[in-house]
Amino acid sequence: MNLTILGSGGCMVIPKPLCQCRICRQARERGVPYARAGPSAFLHDINLLIDTPAEISLLLNRCRIRHIDYLTFTHLDPDHVEGFRVIEQIALDFRTWQAYPEKQTCLLIPRQLLERLRNIQSQYGPVVDFYVQRGFIRLLPFEDSIRIETVIIDAVPVDRGKQTAFVYVFQKDGRKIVYAPCDLKPFPDNHPEVQCPDLLIIQPGIFETGLKHRFKYPADHKSRTTLYTLEQTIEVAERIEAKKILFVHLEEYWNRSYDDYCGLESDATKFAYDGMQVTV
Repeated sequence: MNLTILGSGGCMVIPKPLCQCRICRQARERGVPYARAGPSAFLHDINLLIDTPAEISLLLNRCRIRHIDYLTFTHLDPDHVEGFRVIEQIALDFRTWQAYPEKQTCLLIPRQLLERLRNIQSQYGPVVDFYVQRGFIRLLPFEDSIRIETVIIDAVPVDRGKQTAFVYVFQKDGRKIVYAPCDLKPFPDNHPEVQCPDLLIIQPGIFETGLKHRFKYPADHKSRTTLYTLEQTIEVAERIEAKKILFVHLEEYWNRSYDDYCGLESDATKFAYDGMQVTV
């Protein structure tokens, strides 16, 4: 399987607008791989776009993506869905305000997530329904698992109450990628689908030291309800027997540059950067 990490950043892009910290100044001066856009990936085997941060149009152009057949979301936080309108930009025929039929995208989405997606609205009502009416997308909801061409996709829920997130498992020709970029606690490591991946793509979790503004996470901090620490994330990888780890969703406030992350890498553990090509 071939995958591109379109955006390796988290809820804040790097450089953060107006910020003059060391990390943002360096990213502004040097660009990628020091600069990071919002979380998104592209599975080339089935032309699947995973998540749409606000800057997704820029990322698709920068990575020279030429065709999208499918779109899915891991969850509905703004940094993962703000750029949903990209499907309108791709497909709109301004002469009719409808879509070019050949440019329509298939929204491949767990049924549970689709119902919650309808809560995202504009003055035209639910955004997803408006896009269907205009022909920009067609819906392909599924329950737990679906096969698209040669790729089997399992959507494994992370039990977060009203904020359901999904871990995606992609399998092809005996190879497996587990994609869990954000809101992954409690990780569903009891599900057989996530066991023994060739590659685990996951957020590293909380860094306890070296944070921006010398911040220290208190024991009851909200982030601890959604994220593990870095050490706990590595323990998750060990429990599911992941052969390799690729860390994504790298937050600006963790106060670490591309060089800092490179210094933490090993043969089996890497940190992603924008435009990174991955083959499994």
